[in-house]
Amino acid sequence: MNNVHVEVEAEVNPTEDPEKVLTALNRVFGYLNYERRSEGDRVFIYGRGSGLSALQRFHDLLRREQILDAARTVMFRGLRDNVITFYLNKQVAFVGHISFSQPERESPLGPIKVKISCDNPRELIEWLTPKTR
Repeated sequence: MNNVHVEVEAEVNPTEDPEKVLTALNRVFGYLNYERRSEGDRVFIYGRGSGLSALQRFHDLLRREQILDAARTVMFRGLRDNVITFYLNKQVAFVGHISFSQPERESPLGPIKVKISCDNPRELIEWLTPKTR
């Protein structure tokens, strides 16, 4: 699997501590290259990484949580060309777990947006979420 690029993004709401949002991202994805950006009056934390190592913690969490089949469905549903896009619940990520969510209105604090691009996304999904049955 070549050219794997991971991008994560989470908005920091006015009621949130930016360090806690960063902690949520770290607990699911490990230590990517994070930066804080402002867009008008909104603040976001962006993370970037490349290679399978950028997904290793997420890979391990999927197994620990025993949600490979559900994750596989979500990832194939979010596959467009060479990009996989999905959303995670930020509050659940803060406690070190994975819960997939919708892009809007499902989580009061907003989701974590995840974009993974690579040359062979189907092969990447097989690595992250092999069939269990």
